[in-house]
Amino acid sequence: MDASIVIISLPAIFRGIGLDPLAPGNIGYLLWMILGYLLVSAVLVVVLGRLGDMFGRVRIYNLGFLIFAIASVALSLDPFYGGAGAMWLILWRIVQAFGGSMLTANSAAILTDAFPARQRGMALGINQITALAGQFLGLLAGGLLAVVHWRAVFWVSVPISVAGTIWSYLSLRETASGRRSRIDWLGNVTFAAGAGVLLAGITYGIQPYGGSPTGWGNPMVLAGVFGGLALLALFCFVETRVAEPMFNLALFRVRAFAAGNIAALLTAIARGGLQFMLIIWLQGIWLPLRGYDYADTPLWAGIFMLPLTFGFLLAGPISGYLSDRFGARLFSTLGLCLVACSFVGLLLLPTDFDYLTFAALLLLSGLGQGMFSAPNTSSIMGSVPPEHRGVASGMRSTFQNSGTALSIGVFFALMISGLASSLPATLSSGLQAHGVPAETAHHVASLPPVSTLFATFLGNNPVEHLLGPAVLGDLPAAQRETLTGYTFFPHLVSEPFHHGLVIVFGVAAAMAVVAAIASALRGGHRDTGEVRDALASSATGSGR
Repeated sequence: MDASIVIISLPAIFRGIGLDPLAPGNIGYLLWMILGYLLVSAVLVVVLGRLGDMFGRVRIYNLGFLIFAIASVALSLDPFYGGAGAMWLILWRIVQAFGGSMLTANSAAILTDAFPARQRGMALGINQITALAGQFLGLLAGGLLAVVHWRAVFWVSVPISVAGTIWSYLSLRETASGRRSRIDWLGNVTFAAGAGVLLAGITYGIQPYGGSPTGWGNPMVLAGVFGGLALLALFCFVETRVAEPMFNLALFRVRAFAAGNIAALLTAIARGGLQFMLIIWLQGIWLPLRGYDYADTPLWAGIFMLPLTFGFLLAGPISGYLSDRFGARLFSTLGLCLVACSFVGLLLLPTDFDYLTFAALLLLSGLGQGMFSAPNTSSIMGSVPPEHRGVASGMRSTFQNSGTALSIGVFFALMISGLASSLPATLSSGLQAHGVPAETAHHVASLPPVSTLFATFLGNNPVEHLLGPAVLGDLPAAQRETLTGYTFFPHLVSEPFHHGLVIVFGVAAAMAVVAAIASALRGGHRDTGEVRDALASSATGSGR
């Protein structure tokens, strides 16, 4: 929940600290409030999973709960305002993500150690589905708590994290002995730096650069992307040369491990894109057309997306239980086929859709993702020997968290590109038709679409944000009321937005299909003794 709870509550948080995130120079605060937690989670889970293998998974898990609790308290006590207040929140969110990563990196490994193979799918299914459901419930919780007070968004974590810390220290015991070995410092540094720089570069690619609506021509973005890829390539080289690597790349020779992680990455990208596009669709078009005030749309967007969560909660444990008996491949693959069908259904909907149809498609997507996630996690974790489960769990989480972070860069860029081709002309003519001077209308229409998307994302009236009080104040009252009303902007952007939506959901459907193919190719379960022998053979062959 903490990974997503601030997304919906960002307007209340920024109002509380007295900062306009859309003002020039403040967009960085907005991006890091959204992405700081995700980036740290994506980068550190493999490292922390490896430390769990070495020093004890329960020990690292318990320490993670303690760090998470301390950060939760600090977030709720932010003493500053303006830029300093935003930096306090960003830095403590990063600390909170560090603690959260220690939990997620080791939780699946602890469960895999504790449960026999015949019960593992059910146990991991409950763990995985509650985590994924929490990402969507965080949207609802953020909207509800932001109405009370912006600090309540962080208060909610305090009693849970404190109680969880005490509970874990009192109840959890090590069921697998850690294997002490040297820390692979070079591998840790190259992986963390490479993944962090790559994800940050892709994320900053959604910001405009020069005359382009996106930043893919920005030298800094290109340097981040290619520099990150180079560091990850160096990481792969290092891991084949050191005696005790952070991550044994030979694990990717295990078909169930490799195919499961590829499918998880593609599904995470598609799921993250779905989450953000649904928020913008509901907040920018569908809810205002039904008379919801823009400031209230973040809360109601979370409520209207609940069928997605219900699908997760219903299908996850059931498919996990059945996969223990019949294998993971059938349920994972069928689930991804349902996800692909739901994306096709969403791109065929008009922007002003019938809610029952929309809810049925969200439920279908949730059922499909639930059917996929639990068996896939069980398949990945059951395919590796016990001594590699911590780092394998970390790598699984890295693929999942990286997919969520990548989805923002990928799908925002696709949506911005789709809007850039048709929105300027539509916006300019629509503004001029309601009394806005031609020069002002052309200037506003030429602004990068990302500004309009973020205004909608934050629950602001996009036209008020684009025109500002000075321009609106010079217009007749009737025209001003029309421009800032609930229906002008949604009707104006419906066609350009739908064009971008078709691109986004088309790509997401294709990703789900490729993920389904990877899932179908995962093969049968191999005995971990065979896998251990294969890893030992690989180590011998590489000179280790």
